[in-house]
Amino acid sequence: MALKSTVYKAELQISDMDRHYYQAHPLTIAQHPSETDERMMIRVLAFALNADESLVFGKGLSSDDEPDLWRKELTGEVDLWIEIGQPDEQRIRRAAGRANRVIVYTYSGRSAEVWWKKTAAAVARTKNVTVIDIAPATVDALAALTERTMQIQFMVQDGQAQVISGETVVPVEMTVLA
Repeated sequence: MALKSTVYKAELQISDMDRHYYQAHPLTIAQHPSETDERMMIRVLAFALNADESLVFGKGLSSDDEPDLWRKELTGEVDLWIEIGQPDEQRIRRAAGRANRVIVYTYSGRSAEVWWKKTAAAVARTKNVTVIDIAPATVDALAALTERTMQIQFMVQDGQAQVISGETVVPVEMTVLA
């Protein structure tokens, strides 16, 4: 019998002063049986950093045709395609061809560095792909916030982001690689 996804509920309060975006988002997040808490929370972080009324979670790990998150225009055109982890060059090229913008959030420390060295040249050939590396300390702190029901505040100001859950404040350390 196949394992089922674990369902998480999150109430996100987003205050993004850089984009003048202030909104609450009640999210239902399905965690694939093979997905770690770290990866799931990076998906939540990616949602918060790119929040929009039209941004939705894709099928992610269970689909080769959909990203982890995406935003489509009313015409059906893909405006934003977000990948989490270390997608191969072919997947990045395919996403770049299908979407106006592609963002890859990588998060696994040393293996992300190795992946980036191998992938940087391919990304450099595309004009619409951004790669952002999330620091291991941030990833660990976000994973520690994981609960079946979460109340999380995301604040962004002057390019700096932080996550607040209860008494815990997590500064988001990220580096734009491309």
